[in-house]
Amino acid sequence: MGIGDRIKQKRKERRMTQVELGTAVNVSSQVISNWERGYTDPNHDDVARLAEVLECSTEFLHGRKIEQASPTLSSKDEKDIAKKLESILNDLDSDSGLAFDGEPLDETTRELVKAQIESNLRLAKQLAKKKFTPKKYRDDSE
Repeated sequence: MGIGDRIKQKRKERRMTQVELGTAVNVSSQVISNWERGYTDPNHDDVARLAEVLECSTEFLHGRKIEQASPTLSSKDEKDIAKKLESILNDLDSDSGLAFDGEPLDETTRELVKAQIESNLRLAKQLAKKKFTPKKYRDDSE
């Protein structure tokens, strides 16, 4: 599978036409067609723009890394994450909570800590879903 095949795969996953992708990457639809058919290869800057527009890594486009979809989170999972996040933040706001040199966190730092905790909770939930989903219910591409 060449770079053109991976560009086409990601373009179709995003439900884009060659014209739409060309406009987003600032090249003509003919250039997109040439890349996808393997007549020409995109240069370094084009690959970077493609990766951004197609929401994938340049390593994937070059064939150095296989991307696997993360399990999607249900509304119950989202509620569980929100509940756990709220619990953690309440613990941090207590008297024995998080402080720096004895001073409580400022609002900006608190928001950064909150964003990181939420990100980690989401990742942990996705990894757990992937690990504990029975094989017969797993997506074959994993």
